[in-house]
Amino acid sequence: MKEEYIDTLIVGAGVAGMNCALHLPAGMRALVVCKGGLRESDSFLAQGGICVLHDRGDEQSYFEDTMRAGHYENNPDTVRCMIRHSRETIEELIARGVRFEREANGELAYTREGAHSRPRIVFHADCTGKEISSHLLRAVQKLPNVILRPHTTMVDLLFDEAKTQCLGAIVRDNKTKELTAVHAGNTVLATGGVGGLFPHSTNFRILTGDGVGVALEHGIAVDHPEYVQFHPTTLYTQRRGRSFLISESVRGEGAQLINAAGERFVDELLPRDVVTAAIRREMRREGSRFVRLDLRTVAGGAQTLAHHFPGIVERCREEGYDVYSEPIPVVPAQHYFMGGVRSDLKGRTTMPHLYAVGETCCNGVHGKNRLASNSLLEALIFARRAADEIAKGEFAEGRAVIPEQIYDKHTDYARHLRVKKEVDLEHE
Repeated sequence: MKEEYIDTLIVGAGVAGMNCALHLPAGMRALVVCKGGLRESDSFLAQGGICVLHDRGDEQSYFEDTMRAGHYENNPDTVRCMIRHSRETIEELIARGVRFEREANGELAYTREGAHSRPRIVFHADCTGKEISSHLLRAVQKLPNVILRPHTTMVDLLFDEAKTQCLGAIVRDNKTKELTAVHAGNTVLATGGVGGLFPHSTNFRILTGDGVGVALEHGIAVDHPEYVQFHPTTLYTQRRGRSFLISESVRGEGAQLINAAGERFVDELLPRDVVTAAIRREMRREGSRFVRLDLRTVAGGAQTLAHHFPGIVERCREEGYDVYSEPIPVVPAQHYFMGGVRSDLKGRTTMPHLYAVGETCCNGVHGKNRLASNSLLEALIFARRAADEIAKGEFAEGRAVIPEQIYDKHTDYARHLRVKKEVDLEHE
């Protein structure tokens, strides 16, 4: 087995992993590995937008919306931290070149999504995640201290002999199958969610809860593995593969959910879990495999659809649906994981020198059900805070011990099965 030494190892190349790398000190050598390609993260798939505190008078309202959507199981301190740093995060993204939609007067344009009491979401057409992720990736690629290594899978963590601190990870080259023990002063888990464990999900199939699985294997605290969010509206299709999400922004702009008789049966802007439950009840009542979403009721009509949602319009056309003249079939699918590796406001886990950020972690922001468009914001903010903490902390010392058993995730799904046993699969 090869050995490699690095200051900081980041596992995952979504917005959390990239933003963490961007905020490490220039003199700190970092290695970023990811299971797929550098653009195969759910961050690139995010359509709707990213939340931001609209103005000073919006703070309590934003806080209450987030708490209410999370069934008040959120950590209030983490929620307030996210809200407090939201505006500076958006300004930093703009400084990096992210092109958010603007009003005619040049001010940022805001849209509204489910469970928000007012518009506070900034966006770029219907591909906000791609816009943000692309700029972060380009910025990281310019850093001389950061190595990017795609198509590399984490197969286990490394520890000292007493297992009192994390000292890196074992990774495998997906092509050559060669294993490398990467000894790192600090390790950051940013491996994304668990969608690959579900038959119907908006996630990339490679996202199989690797960070959560390895934490469970080694007794590192994991919170609420049963908190899995289903997005109410994905395009119904009989094709295999990843479900195509119909952004909540469409409903925020006026699209209506209707049954086979053309009747509305739910307030489309209720929290996602409530809307999902209503859709499933209607499907059972009708004995149908989907309900319908009418985009013709969107404010601004065809002009809004063409300008704000071009990707959705085109994908529906590819599936044989003309959104300008007919409703489209939609069905709920697994979308987001609110549980994860326990972490604090600085990304620290219960294992020294091991951090968890983004969808991999559970820091209490989302509670039992994530408020729409809080995910990109939460990932960016707490990834930066983890980088800041790493920058001022001491490196772990000592030689890592290579575990006796190294799991081959192509043949041994022990870790993943442990996660699946605790995840509520009732809706599947």
